[in-house]
Amino acid sequence: MAQLKRSTLFYYSLTDLPVMLSIFPAVVFLPKFYTSDLGVPLTLAATIMLLVRLFDLVSDPLMGYISDRTHSRWGRRRPWIVLAVPFMMAGVYMLYLPPEGAGAAHMLLWMAVMSLGTTLMLIPYYAWGAELSPDYNERSRITGARSMMGVVGSLLAQIAAICAYFLYSDAGSREFLEVVGIAMLVVMPVCVLLTVTRVGESRDYERSVMPVRDGLKLMAGNGPFKRLATAFLISYTGLSITTPLYIFFIAFVLGAEGLAPVMLAIFYLTNFAAVPFWVWLSTRIGKHRAYVGSFALIAAAHPFYMLLGSGDFWWMTPISMVTGFAAGGFAALPNSMKADVIDLDTLRSGENRAAVFFSIWSLLQKLPASFGPTIALLGLALFGFDPAPDAVNGPEELFWVSFLFAVFPSLFYLASGAIVWNYPITESRHQEMRAELEGARTGTVSG
Repeated sequence: MAQLKRSTLFYYSLTDLPVMLSIFPAVVFLPKFYTSDLGVPLTLAATIMLLVRLFDLVSDPLMGYISDRTHSRWGRRRPWIVLAVPFMMAGVYMLYLPPEGAGAAHMLLWMAVMSLGTTLMLIPYYAWGAELSPDYNERSRITGARSMMGVVGSLLAQIAAICAYFLYSDAGSREFLEVVGIAMLVVMPVCVLLTVTRVGESRDYERSVMPVRDGLKLMAGNGPFKRLATAFLISYTGLSITTPLYIFFIAFVLGAEGLAPVMLAIFYLTNFAAVPFWVWLSTRIGKHRAYVGSFALIAAAHPFYMLLGSGDFWWMTPISMVTGFAAGGFAALPNSMKADVIDLDTLRSGENRAAVFFSIWSLLQKLPASFGPTIALLGLALFGFDPAPDAVNGPEELFWVSFLFAVFPSLFYLASGAIVWNYPITESRHQEMRAELEGARTGTVSG
């Protein structure tokens, strides 16, 4: 199987840059900004995030269903990616640069708009990536390139926040979000335009005509998909607990909020550098074994954050480098494994239903992206933590900030690793599946 050109990988991956540039600050900076700076209560902010995810329960599967059945002269994926741009740009602008008096209602409305834009963009975009190549290892290369570009987007968010630190005398979450929001509004239309005009869509796919109920039954009987989805759901919940607490930990436990983008940049630089390693390792020991390795490493490293206290900001560096390295396997590996699972469904259904699978996957990503911050914020409220800028939190409250951030997520990572350990789709099994698919297309029987 011929490898894709590097230029094709580059242009396809470009769209993930502005997506990550906008999404990461939404889960890192927004919770603290709206609860601390704009005065939205912790429990109300957590409820808003949960309500937005409930909306996704309908929108994500619907988008997958529609994308798989779209037939146009521009393809079935690209039109929806273009349509998503104004929704994402409007959501980012209103959330990151809110007007005076913005509060809970503003947060709810524009988080819903941004979530809709994310749905319109990511489900067709990721399904498109799964269709660029049928090869087991080439798919790791595709998702690895996309993951690296996403890390570049997250790094740009940190660089923009660092710029805010130097531009403003007293930079905090508000100033960080303002600079990042403006950067995203400039970058997104350019990157999406290059992706949809420089990368073609395959016309060689099995059209989806299967009734929804029959398709869901087949999906429910897809054991590897259920195993992979369960592991992803649990691990991403752990990651989503950590993410909003990052700023709370640095601001209140270490006392260095203004330097938070610097540490996040260190984390993502290490993350970026690690992606090729995890892709390489997956070709040597298998995708699922490499995925387990990333879980084990981050679970072992994360509790060391508990050793840090006020004034220890720079001692956070080696821990962040190890956790960033481990997290390099989180995006490339499961997305590549997911493309293999779709081949199994195609073998059983006779159809290419990539977008339906990616819509369910998107939902699995968004649910913990809401549950995690909800657990984190409700946990802070439960233990009496006060996020107000002038609040005085004692040693007990700060202990629970550290515990929720450092130790609690490791339990999720260990559970996910145990689930993935005996994952059945290996490289040899995938080659058998591809031979059966080619045999079905040509009317021959493999083996």
